Amino acid sequence: MPSPPSSVEQVAGELTAPLDVVAVHEHVTARALRAGTVGTVGLELERHAVDLRAPLRRVPWDRLTGALRGAAPPAGCRVTLEPGGQVELSSPPLPGVVAAAEVLRRDAAHVDAVLAADGIALLSTGTDLVREPGRVNPGSRYTAMERHFAALGHAVDGAAMMCSTASLQVNLDAGPAHRWPQRLEHVHRLLPALAALGACSPLLAGRTDGTRSTRQGVWRRLEPGRCTRPADSTGGPDPAGEWAAFALAAPVMLVRDAPQSPCRPVLEPVTLADWASGRRLLHGRRPTAADVDLHLSTLWPPVRLRGFLEVRVLDAVPAAWWPGLAAVVAAVVDDERAADAAAAVVDACGCDTARAARGLLDAALPAVPDALRGCVEAWAELLDAGHHPADLVLDRVRRDGPTGCLTAEELR
Repeated sequence: MPSPPSSVEQVAGELTAPLDVVAVHEHVTARALRAGTVGTVGLELERHAVDLRAPLRRVPWDRLTGALRGAAPPAGCRVTLEPGGQVELSSPPLPGVVAAAEVLRRDAAHVDAVLAADGIALLSTGTDLVREPGRVNPGSRYTAMERHFAALGHAVDGAAMMCSTASLQVNLDAGPAHRWPQRLEHVHRLLPALAALGACSPLLAGRTDGTRSTRQGVWRRLEPGRCTRPADSTGGPDPAGEWAAFALAAPVMLVRDAPQSPCRPVLEPVTLADWASGRRLLHGRRPTAADVDLHLSTLWPPVRLRGFLEVRVLDAVPAAWWPGLAAVVAAVVDDERAADAAAAVVDACGCDTARAARGLLDAALPAVPDALRGCVEAWAELLDAGHHPADLVLDRVRRDGPTGCLTAEELR
């Protein structure tokens, strides 16, 4: 008799076996949400790299990677680099927003100091306010993404998204399984107000669309089947199954011939359902579990299901503001009283998202931990004075022009 497969061989087989539509649906559903309690928080902050000696020129890839080489953040955040050279710090999941904010603060300060030694600063706004999009990361994933967007008519917004946007992502527990429908419906109800509160990108490459978040405009326009979900798929009784349906209906962007091989672009509209059913074969085969997992990494709706809830509507905001913003999101989602108060505010304000955003602060404050209460109160004082972080960005542009905006310390 042949020897039974080792665990490594078994996992490899599971990743490379072809899947049909039913198997894909089961694979995605099983990984969409993880049942448990609430309270764990993870934070991800992207920031734009700026050469202080030549601010209007993007930092070359070799210089950026060389400056960061060996600079392991001491508090445990993971450092990754986006297509336009944006530097992303991702905290581990931690017990509460205070712990997550403290870890991200410490590691952001460490990375800032490392880069400052090479004359590089990190701009913390939702878009690259002045410079045109330009890809510096040579990775095959981003080369393939660029080609996919161009082939499907999204070259401009695809380049802007990849190279000129930055966000603060707040990752929260999925919660108990019986509460998933209500929890997802609640989060989606709050999204417009949260996006208005976290708007900090009034310019993109020196141009405005008349809003405080040009980043949101990019995401609204970019490949709707990938970046937005139908309204009737975000509040139903089976969030995990509905996420699987969204994934199956979304166009496939990238394919690898093997799990570690370079990414290759899909240059025509082929949904995952088309591929898994055999109606359209990519590279002469049906998808494997590894293909499906790669596909899931290219889905970017406002809330992405990754076992937990990844809230993606917030622009990156400067260091003075993002801890308070994270605290508000955690409070109005995870604390029952704050969540009820936030829902009431949003319902009462209707389409007035600016008023709803201010109301979220009042709803959140009683549940915000003492360590971050001052940060949230500062947001409230700013809004009550008739200002907003996006307005502070524009004020700096008007005073000091594009170069001054890129190098301003208060925007880091």
